[in-house]
Amino acid sequence: MQFENAGKFILNKLSKELPKRLSYHSVEHILDVCDAAKLIGEQEKISDEEMKLLLTAAWYHDSGFLKGAKDHEEESCRIAKENLPRFDYPPEKIERICGMIMATKIPQSPKNHLEEILADADLDYLGRDDFFSIGDKLFNELSIFGFISTEDEWNRLQVRFLESHHYFTETAIKLRKNKKEEHLALVKSKIR
Repeated sequence: MQFENAGKFILNKLSKELPKRLSYHSVEHILDVCDAAKLIGEQEKISDEEMKLLLTAAWYHDSGFLKGAKDHEEESCRIAKENLPRFDYPPEKIERICGMIMATKIPQSPKNHLEEILADADLDYLGRDDFFSIGDKLFNELSIFGFISTEDEWNRLQVRFLESHHYFTETAIKLRKNKKEEHLALVKSKIR
């Protein structure tokens, strides 16, 4: 597998072709998810081979936004299936990568350890200090697309989301759960 080339290819494509109005689902988000996946994967002691599959899934997981937000996970899988063979990824590895990509679909329902890691990495920021600055990017994106219009609506949406979300891996639970609970309390205090 030409791991590095597969990553360079999609990151280059995303940086050139993603709509600029995507303030949250950007290359910056992809790289953030890669960093979180690597951190969680190392803590969870996955193999080098699994790490390559995990990071490939992280690179491709939101590539479907090239076509639009609706069913972007399915589109991300289509893009992975179309492009990864040219980087010598065999079909069974591409299927595992697609499983991880689909595990990021909300509500998350990962079916194995690697899928749990990517699901946790995708929402790692919920339990980090940069929660509010990253949340502002998502608020802006959702506002532009007309999904929400007021800050109060946004805060209510966040409360519902944070209350229904849970981390899957021991690492994410240990590193992020308590801070996520603090954020939930703060957001609740803002609701009018």
